[in-house]
Amino acid sequence: MIISMKKGATKEQIEHVCERIREFGYKVHSIEGEERVVIGVVGVGDVTACLESLEAAPGVESAVRISSPYKFVSREFKPERSRIRINGAEIGGGEFIVMAGPCSVESERQILEAARAAASAGAKVLRGGAFKPRTSPYDFQGLEREGLELLARAREETGLAIVTEVLSEQDTDLVAEYADILQIGARNMQNYALLKRLGKCSKPVLLKRGMSSTVKELLMSAEYLTAHGNPNVILCERGIRTFETATRNTCDISAVAVLNELTHLPVILDPSHAAGKRSLVPALSRAAVAVGADGLIVEIHPQPEKALSDGAQSLTLPQFSAMMDDLKPYLRLWKAARAAAATVATQ
Repeated sequence: MIISMKKGATKEQIEHVCERIREFGYKVHSIEGEERVVIGVVGVGDVTACLESLEAAPGVESAVRISSPYKFVSREFKPERSRIRINGAEIGGGEFIVMAGPCSVESERQILEAARAAASAGAKVLRGGAFKPRTSPYDFQGLEREGLELLARAREETGLAIVTEVLSEQDTDLVAEYADILQIGARNMQNYALLKRLGKCSKPVLLKRGMSSTVKELLMSAEYLTAHGNPNVILCERGIRTFETATRNTCDISAVAVLNELTHLPVILDPSHAAGKRSLVPALSRAAVAVGADGLIVEIHPQPEKALSDGAQSLTLPQFSAMMDDLKPYLRLWKAARAAAATVATQ
């Protein structure tokens, strides 16, 4: 359920409504907007009796049942777009945010060179894996703590925020100590213990869609994070498995548009994992801008042929710079469209 309080509702009225909700056996999740408070109600109980009681409470403007199975991340709960602030950047607002960096942190020289190129080209966030989930146990597994320390060094020099993957509950505190954004990879999208743990973390979470997961399943995983206390979730479409073999995965570009209809959370695209080929990354990046994504996460490497992971899909540093220049006219249109949508939303 969603309880919308009247504009100017008092603190006492809001607290009274919350107490009534708890008396019915539900949990309370409130969002304070610029003009009014919206209270989310979740749990199992007598919905009809609860709605009727709350509608009659002082200060309540409306009480509505949410139809979707994902409550807190739905547009029903929060019609306006969520904006997540990270190190001076705002994901979900009026700026298209690009995250770029190598698949794996391999050395100080490699990550610093990539970070400098990313910052110079206009990226706001540095990506890089310190812990790597690999299909083969014999492949490079990441530098772990040393990799995190190198990412922090790159942030100190360039000012870029850091996004890196968390593989387990045990690593959460360590990764959170260094990273600005904690990534949940495609393989862990439905690792519910990890989702619950990151729901209790104060850092924003980048949630990647599982390679065989539906949009609904992605949103339900996001619901785990928000229901356990972390509203700062960024969704990522990174391609899904289909019968097609021409690309590493099939880039479900329509998922971005669908998610923008269903959820208030920011949505970005990962063209590198979707394509698996660096030659396709610029075209998919343009498509991400056109379809209304909030940003990109792209793999780049100083020497892709020597990369310890995902070299074939990593752009060279000059290629990344060229792609960012090519995106500029598209981004001007994107900003105009986003500004127009924001104007309509406030009317």
